[in-house]
Amino acid sequence: MPALTDLFAASQMTVAANPQWWHLWATLALLALILFALVRNILPPDVAFLGGLVVVVALRIITPEQAFHGLSNHGLVTVGAMFVVAAGLRETGALHMFVSRVLGNETTLRTALARLVFPAAGMSAFVNNTPIVAMLIPEVLSWSRKRNISASKLLMPLSYATILGGVCTLIGTSTNLVIDGMMRDSGLAPMSLFELGQVGVPVALVGLGFVLLIAYHFLPDRKELIAQLGESQREYIVELMVQLDCPLIGRSVQDAGLRRLPGLFLIEIDRGGAVISPVAPTEVLEVQDRLIFTGLVSTIMELQRIPGLAPASDTHYELSPSARRTRRMCEAVVSNSFPSLGKNIRESDFRTRFDAVVVAVHRNGERLRKKIGDIVLRPGDTLLLQTGPHFERTFRGSSDFYLVSEVQGSAPTRHDRAWIALGILALLVVLLTSTFIPTAVAALIAAGLMVACRCVSVGAAREAVNWQVLLVIAAALGFGQAVQSSGLAGMMAEGIIDVGKQVAGPAGVLVGIYLLTNILTEIISHIGAAAVVFPIAMASAAGLGVDPRPFAITIAVAASASFATPIGYQTNLMVYGPGGYRFTDFLRVGLPLNLLVMICSVLIIPQVWPFR
Repeated sequence: MPALTDLFAASQMTVAANPQWWHLWATLALLALILFALVRNILPPDVAFLGGLVVVVALRIITPEQAFHGLSNHGLVTVGAMFVVAAGLRETGALHMFVSRVLGNETTLRTALARLVFPAAGMSAFVNNTPIVAMLIPEVLSWSRKRNISASKLLMPLSYATILGGVCTLIGTSTNLVIDGMMRDSGLAPMSLFELGQVGVPVALVGLGFVLLIAYHFLPDRKELIAQLGESQREYIVELMVQLDCPLIGRSVQDAGLRRLPGLFLIEIDRGGAVISPVAPTEVLEVQDRLIFTGLVSTIMELQRIPGLAPASDTHYELSPSARRTRRMCEAVVSNSFPSLGKNIRESDFRTRFDAVVVAVHRNGERLRKKIGDIVLRPGDTLLLQTGPHFERTFRGSSDFYLVSEVQGSAPTRHDRAWIALGILALLVVLLTSTFIPTAVAALIAAGLMVACRCVSVGAAREAVNWQVLLVIAAALGFGQAVQSSGLAGMMAEGIIDVGKQVAGPAGVLVGIYLLTNILTEIISHIGAAAVVFPIAMASAAGLGVDPRPFAITIAVAASASFATPIGYQTNLMVYGPGGYRFTDFLRVGLPLNLLVMICSVLIIPQVWPFR
């Protein structure tokens, strides 16, 4: 007698091969529920698609093997590896170098915007655009703060630029990688690295031109959250020393971007015992200058990321890259039992006792104007510390402090490895261009080299992988199998074919596929839309008796071209809060861009990939 599991698997295969009439309507109802849950923000995308996947398996619409086939998708593996590659570029400061050199000292917004969007689009063609935006947001915010320019004028164009750049190559966006995996599974030839560029590059140029020449005038001018909060947050006094390797040496305070930072004020400069106060914007920075600021933690953290600026409270501060890689930033509140109460920080031998350097001090209700080393500690003082890796765990329960907590995102930048990270990225591009090895393997090699060359730690590499995105991909691909197996894809394809053929033949069907994908992208997600529409597109091509490749290319463009809502594409959602945007801002700027990209795409795709 065969095992029960074998009987169950056999019955599931029979059901999947011969769908019953109610399978179609059950799948359609589930799809409607998923869309409703995502549009109303009732459930996150991973939960919505995973829940729908569990239901279609329980109803025996698809087999468990079909449901979880997405876990073996080449695109899924590649996306996961690209998160690690991007983390290596972030941890080494390679992207900070990019922004600093691209934007430079520009003070004219239009010029700065042009210098940002074209390189960002180019870079997103070779590194997945979602982590690129995640890394560039703080850099753009920092740059805009230093020049008192509204970040809302830059962040939405940044998102649009990376979306447009992502359409230019296979690895530019996770959507392309997922569609490439589905093409492989459907028996189509996989996409080459630059195949999409035949439509992506013209579309990107047109789209970027629209952003610079037209959309620029409709972008809002709003303050970011930190600028709105201003003085209401905890304010520290911080003292930093300009070291030999600091890139700010020889630059004026104004050119170095140390003025007009929100929540940060340069009180004075101590130059060999001579105090310069007030500090003029034309004052030129020199080696061994001690810069005394008062400001918020977030802006102090930005100063800490500048190479060659070190805490001035400890003259024996360790400068070696290997030592700095282990340092963290923590906040600690001094208790009544602190052993050095009544002594100033210089006399307390703080570093020897705690393996930590006092970077800044906050005393509630009092603006401290002394140098860090001269401040006499009192109970309740909050210290911003640069510590060893185990400080929080060691002193969290100590009677010396009331509270100890690590500052999020305080891991030091590995500047000495920036060029190694860029070299690994270049190697990845070479491997993908040569098609010598599969895309997923090339991405895994690059990710492994990032860890092996210590551009990113093992722990940081694990944290860099967005498991929610990977789960959405796998679950959406599984649900796409249900759309196909239930007959829903065929029914929707028939409707699109009937309407499209009456209007313009195969080209009309192509427009219908584009519109369906694009609308679903705007209201759910790009990956979900691609997974749902792909089987519909394949059925449409089969019904027309034409090559399905132009339809697959159309989905790749339409699923990425999400500009009209912040929820359709992850990069739009990422800039939504930091830019202080409203939903209507995306509609006003994005809808015309959506239409422009659609027109360009449906005109170009049939010329490059003709219907046969």
